[in-house]
Amino acid sequence: MNDLTRICTPDDRAHREFSDAAAAVARLRDLYDEATQYLREMFQKAVSEGMPDCRYRAYYPEIRIVTTSFGRTDSRLSFGHVAEPGRYAATITRPDLFAHYLTQQIDLLMTSHDVPVSVGWSETAIPIHFAVLNDSEVNVPQDGVLPFLMRDVFDVPDLETTNDSIVNGTGFTFDDGARPLAPFTAQRVDYSLARLAHYTATAPEDFQNHVLFTNYQFYVDEFLAYGRKALRDPASGYTELVGPMGQRITAADPDAPMVDPPKMPQMPTYHLTREGQAGISLVNIGVGPSNAKTATDHIAVLRPHVWLMVGHCAGLRNSQSLGDFVLAHAYLREDHVLDDDLPVWVPIPALAEVQVALEDAVAEVTQLEGYDLKRLMRTGTVATIDNRNWELREQAGPVQRLSQSRAVALDMESATIAANGFRFRVPYGTLLCVSDKPLHGELKLPGMASAFYKTQVSRHLLIGIRAMEALREMPLARLHSRKLRSFEETAFL
Repeated sequence: MNDLTRICTPDDRAHREFSDAAAAVARLRDLYDEATQYLREMFQKAVSEGMPDCRYRAYYPEIRIVTTSFGRTDSRLSFGHVAEPGRYAATITRPDLFAHYLTQQIDLLMTSHDVPVSVGWSETAIPIHFAVLNDSEVNVPQDGVLPFLMRDVFDVPDLETTNDSIVNGTGFTFDDGARPLAPFTAQRVDYSLARLAHYTATAPEDFQNHVLFTNYQFYVDEFLAYGRKALRDPASGYTELVGPMGQRITAADPDAPMVDPPKMPQMPTYHLTREGQAGISLVNIGVGPSNAKTATDHIAVLRPHVWLMVGHCAGLRNSQSLGDFVLAHAYLREDHVLDDDLPVWVPIPALAEVQVALEDAVAEVTQLEGYDLKRLMRTGTVATIDNRNWELREQAGPVQRLSQSRAVALDMESATIAANGFRFRVPYGTLLCVSDKPLHGELKLPGMASAFYKTQVSRHLLIGIRAMEALREMPLARLHSRKLRSFEETAFL
């Protein structure tokens, strides 16, 4: 007899304590593999045999820690410790993908508080869609295809628990009162990993820890050219160039074609890989703040070390010339896509380490320095707006606000990317290139733009890459600034 009120799960596993981070991560992997394998097997059984006789469920593994002291925290570090004594927990997904991150963060936590961590199964069920996500032989059909309703037999994604209440600082505790160790829950991470594969047509495993965002295809072409050149140089340290649909170019054949798939993803992404995910990913987010938010919402769960915007902008000052650079040190936010998560009154500070890396990269690539550099690069406020035709509005509208804010450039993505970096504690920066001056009669027209594209895109992209390479060498404790952390933060980055 079918009894869907009865829950069938894998055999129970008691929590175990670990004083070694690598051993704790190995246990997380064992538990996760057992849980997802069980769900896959039960799903295939239900598909082949028909209506199950119980409801199948398996749980995400979790890390827990209990500390009764404030610990020996290093005040210079913005992570690696909890704010005060108490119980803390984090549900974990894909410990294979996050093995290095988890090992590092758990080790710092145990060092700071001199207590073991406890690893076992949580009380959060794994949705069947996420359990089969990386199994190419298993597909979850829509309701109506199977002889039973999916949600009657398996857990499905629950938007009530797929939220950003931890990073938004609006209060989150687990059912037993434990506070969060990590900025995202397991289900939120799984949700974003699935979205990343959909929007970029590349696997989360291929993303690197240094992410460039751009708003034009021209930068992709230059990135591919740079990547091929790097693969020809054994000293570069880069190992592969990865494109949509898993296309891979290696040092063995750096001139192999990179073919656009028949249906390009919404945000084509390319990865110049390096050991330890220390390479560079380039995401073409296109034009508009919605895509900028979508991309950063999901890439954030990978916990990158830095992301930068390198794209085109409108110059707002008559003294600027096409091709000039703008290094953002403040942002005017009129993109509106983050207003519910990060109020516009929240300041988005410039991060000194990123600013210096970008300015040094401009000086290196242009061979200009000091006062001469000011002729080519301006530092100031960048405005981001959600109206592509803002210049057609009455002067008393956006143009007046731009003047009052002292903005020197305008685009539709930079403030969104910086604000989401601030929100997700991911170091951020912006270096734009002036491609038009609509307030001064220099519109972005085909004839005017072509010469600009030929001369400036290559140099601009190279500056972004050089900045990333400099930031790659910076200690994490210095790059992950305390300016990004609030009063009570998660121990994990």
